[in-house]
Amino acid sequence: MTAFYLKLLADTTQASKSSGITMIIMMVVLLAVMYFFMIRPSRKQEKEATAMRNNLQVGDEITTIGGIIGKIVSIKGETCTIETSKDRTKIRILKTAVKTVDVPAAVANGPIPQADEPAPENLDAPALKKEEEKEKKGFFSRFKKKKKDDE
Repeated sequence: MTAFYLKLLADTTQASKSSGITMIIMMVVLLAVMYFFMIRPSRKQEKEATAMRNNLQVGDEITTIGGIIGKIVSIKGETCTIETSKDRTKIRILKTAVKTVDVPAAVANGPIPQADEPAPENLDAPALKKEEEKEKKGFFSRFKKKKKDDE
């Protein structure tokens, strides 16, 4: 009878050792998954935001974290001054308060027309037509197969 209890005790100690190892392995796997799905993407977003803020230029149209929309008038160190309305209201903000660059300076100023070419009237006309076509077609039209005219 005591031999049975000794054998049972030996089996439980073996099982507890192997369950401890599997618990450690599961914790390591859980930490690796958390790193790849949570920490790594947030670091990537931080790098992109820092690069965007370092590449700010005078003339960029931006949106701040607080929702203020304006055009950059001047940049000095870690601050920039934006113009927010037709009344030319100027606000000085930190670069870290910039959320997005809506229209870069190169696009806002437009391409420089050559001397023999007339200046374009509306640079956004093709983009506006595409947006109107998408609205007319609807959401699910993107997923439908296109019919061939040959048939």
